[in-house]
Amino acid sequence: MIIFKDVTKIYPNGTVGLKNVNLDIRDGEAVAVIGLSGAGKSTLIRAINKMHPISSGTITVDGTDVNSLSGKDLRMLRRRIGMIFQSFNLVTRTTVIRNVLTAFVPDLPVWRRVLGVFPKEDKLKALEALDKVGILEKAYTRVDQLSGGQQQRVALARTLAQNPSIILADEPVAALDPVTAKAVMDDFRNINRNMGITVIINIHHVELALEYCDRVIGVRAGQVVFDGPASSVNAAVLSSIYGDEANEAE
Repeated sequence: MIIFKDVTKIYPNGTVGLKNVNLDIRDGEAVAVIGLSGAGKSTLIRAINKMHPISSGTITVDGTDVNSLSGKDLRMLRRRIGMIFQSFNLVTRTTVIRNVLTAFVPDLPVWRRVLGVFPKEDKLKALEALDKVGILEKAYTRVDQLSGGQQQRVALARTLAQNPSIILADEPVAALDPVTAKAVMDDFRNINRNMGITVIINIHHVELALEYCDRVIGVRAGQVVFDGPASSVNAAVLSSIYGDEANEAE
């Protein structure tokens, strides 16, 4: 379980990223975080693995105070929390499988890291992860020869190779066309339902949030202004999240 208790984040320039946020996210949930650009969605997501350390309050993951962690302890937590980005964060001039194998680098002896030599077991795990997202046949293709949707699947396979209990996704489909975006969201839903992994997605497209996630958290000016089932989101709720721009929310 992930618990936010009175969480505030103030950036060095004085910008308030989060203000007095209180949330409980249960194991196995599929959660969409929605709101305007700059509302605090990314800050909320990235606070969970301490990419953005909070200013006050506490965030606990399975009872561990995230903000108290550093060094090896923080790295170990992040091994359990996969992270997916809009920009994919792949090495495009090498193969798909080499990108997935980078998930195992932190656990390798120094000599294997230097030489880039991975055990057979790791290669098998990488291939299994690619199979789970439907691109096993692309394992030995260079990443720069893939479509955007396929690259996002590689990033997802790399995360799955970590065997995470939580996946955080920060605008994972923002750079994709509508058809490809739905296909990638299908992958997230299958992973959540079939593998029991908690999935928390910061997403711009409200329609996709309502279709693919069971719970919606609406953020405005760093505060949670809505938290409830996707089925309960209506025009009034969207107005509370987006204000005058509610009609333009996708």
